[in-house]
Amino acid sequence: MLKKARSEMPESVFQSERFEIPKVAGHLQGNRTVVSNFFQIADTLGRSPEHLLKYVLKELATPGTMNNVGLILGAKVPASRVNEKIRKYATEYVLCPDCGKPDTKIIKEGDLSYIRCQACGSKHQVKEMKATLST
Repeated sequence: MLKKARSEMPESVFQSERFEIPKVAGHLQGNRTVVSNFFQIADTLGRSPEHLLKYVLKELATPGTMNNVGLILGAKVPASRVNEKIRKYATEYVLCPDCGKPDTKIIKEGDLSYIRCQACGSKHQVKEMKATLST
């Protein structure tokens, strides 16, 4: 009876994924791209908007700024490309390399930065971002 009940349940019940990065929402404004939910994305990732901004601008190789509207990129950038860079950021700076959970904090010890997982306790060194490209 248990096997029959399990077979009739939808697949989504068995998925344990609780961490989902919001997709970029925004629009083009002339030659610029406006990402209106940038602060929500940074909040979901549990990182400061400044840290995420620095990474996204460096990866996209475009100037940009933050204001009360969100992120304004100085070029026309497709949402799929911005989503790809945010996923890459999450892999490098948010998700634990050992257990894959997003319960991490970036800590600085001396000149090095580490990602420490609150769930499994592991600690891994992460690349530090030096230059800011915002204008």
